[in-house]
Amino acid sequence: MPSSSSSSTGRGSPDPYLAIDAQPEPLEFARFLELRGAQPHQRRLRRAFLAFAGIRPGARVLDLGCGTGVVTRDIAARVGARGAVVGVDPSRAFVAEARRRARRAGARCRFRVADGRRLPFAARAFDAAVAVTVLLHVPRSDQVLAEMVRVTRSGGRVAVLDQDLGTLVIDLPDRALTRRIIDGHAERFYPNPWSGRGLLRRLRAAGLRRVRGRAFVVVEPTYDSYVRSLLERRVAFTRRRRVITAAEGRGWLAQAEAAAARGDFFMSLNFYAATGVVPG
Repeated sequence: MPSSSSSSTGRGSPDPYLAIDAQPEPLEFARFLELRGAQPHQRRLRRAFLAFAGIRPGARVLDLGCGTGVVTRDIAARVGARGAVVGVDPSRAFVAEARRRARRAGARCRFRVADGRRLPFAARAFDAAVAVTVLLHVPRSDQVLAEMVRVTRSGGRVAVLDQDLGTLVIDLPDRALTRRIIDGHAERFYPNPWSGRGLLRRLRAAGLRRVRGRAFVVVEPTYDSYVRSLLERRVAFTRRRRVITAAEGRGWLAQAEAAAARGDFFMSLNFYAATGVVPG
C-alpha cells in the first residue's frame, strides 16, 4: 500500500509509483510505505478492510500491487498455515524488499514481479484477490480489475480499497492556499485521484455479484515524520508545477508546524472499500 500494478503505463507520469525501479532511490519509497503501514490507525484500517473482504483462515489470496508487503504480511497472519498468499508488484526493488521483510517477520508469503494487467496465474487460481491503495495510481485500471476477476474462483471475492483525494482535509488557517496545494497536487499527480468514490460502480461493471461498499474515515492525529513528508512532497510538487510560489509553500508548512506545536494539527482522508463475488 500503495503501489502500482503496471510500470509500463508510467512513462511521462509524475506519479513515481508507476515506475518505482526508475526512481533514483526506490527504497526511499519503500520507507514511506513502511512508515505509513506502522501507524496504529493504518493497522486498524487494514484489519477492518480484510474482515470486510471476507479473508478467512485457509484461503488462497492474491495481493495485487503489494509494494513492500505490508498488507501481504497481514493476510498471511489471517489465512494461517492452511492458507497461502502471493503478493505481486511490477517493481523488482519493492518485491526484493517485501521478501526481506517477510523473512524477518517470519511471515509465510510468496512474492512475484508481475504486471497487474497480465497476471501470470491460471484462471480461478485464488479464493480471493485484493488491491489496497492501488487503483488510483494506475491508468486504465479496469484491466487490473478484469485480471483480478479472472484469477479468482467462482464464488470467490474480489476486494479493493482506495483513497479518494477529493476528501483530504487539513485544518490550517489559509484555506484558499490549502485548497490550491491539495487539489493542485491531486489533479496533476495521480491518474485517478477520485478513485475511491467509483469503486462500487466499477466492480459491478466488472461483472461481480453482491457488490457491497464501506467507507473508512482515517484521521491523522499526530504530525509525525510520515505526515510531515506527505505535506512537504505536496509543496515541492506544486511549486515545480507553479501552482504556488516558494514563499507560499514555506508559509503553508510553517502553519502546519505551528499547529502541531500547539497540539492542534488535524488531517483526515476517506478510504472506500468495495467487494463482490465472482459469478459461476
